[in-house]
Amino acid sequence: MSQNLTHILSLQDIDMKMIRLMRVKYERQKEIKQLEDLRNELRTQQEEKQKELDQLSKAIAAYEEKIQEINARIKKLEHEQSLAKRADLFNTLTQAMTQAERERIAIEQKVSELVDKRVAEEESLEKVKASLSTSEANSLALENEILSSIRLINEEGSTLQEQRKELAKTVDSEMLAIYERLLRNKKDRVVVPIENRTCSGCHIVLTAQQENLVRKADALVFCEHCSRILYWPEEAPAITTGEEAAPVRRRRRRLASA
Repeated sequence: MSQNLTHILSLQDIDMKMIRLMRVKYERQKEIKQLEDLRNELRTQQEEKQKELDQLSKAIAAYEEKIQEINARIKKLEHEQSLAKRADLFNTLTQAMTQAERERIAIEQKVSELVDKRVAEEESLEKVKASLSTSEANSLALENEILSSIRLINEEGSTLQEQRKELAKTVDSEMLAIYERLLRNKKDRVVVPIENRTCSGCHIVLTAQQENLVRKADALVFCEHCSRILYWPEEAPAITTGEEAAPVRRRRRRLASA
């Protein structure tokens, strides 16, 4: 294996650590966002409940004012009725009073319904407030823990970045450019070993010609399927051909016959 490829593999190890760190950081940031979204949703619910309560209170106040107006009208009709001397006028005033009382009863029924609804909304608002208070109290410690974790990730990332910067200086610039372009596209390992005549990146079987080119290590060899850079692991056992294996089998037969 060439020295450049060895350095690229070391660089890749650092890059994989950095990618994992970024993924963990992203997940942790998502957790904070979820906590914020939950609190914002509860605050929105609280505001909406409060608006509904304000509207109900205004409606109740308007109806109660109308009831007072009807009561005043009924009182006036009663006074006029007490002074009426003609029967037809008395009957007319009686009908007006009856109509006013019906109107008052209908409005009182609406007020009663609105009051019940307001009580239910007040109870719902208290539950939302309690949930918001609990969420704020519980999420504070969790947010601090997440932020602390993110700070550690940033520190480790900075250290890895410095290590990468120094290591990149030891790699051929052309090879480095190829590697980094592949890395940007795949966001995963792009320099991979051959394992059982397959690319360990995409797990597609390679041709014998490709395998031989990789073993020679005269130049970079790319997987024809996934474009990853291939290398031959030095610890891998040599693959014998049929011609090479035949003498071994003949020797074994001779030993067995002996």
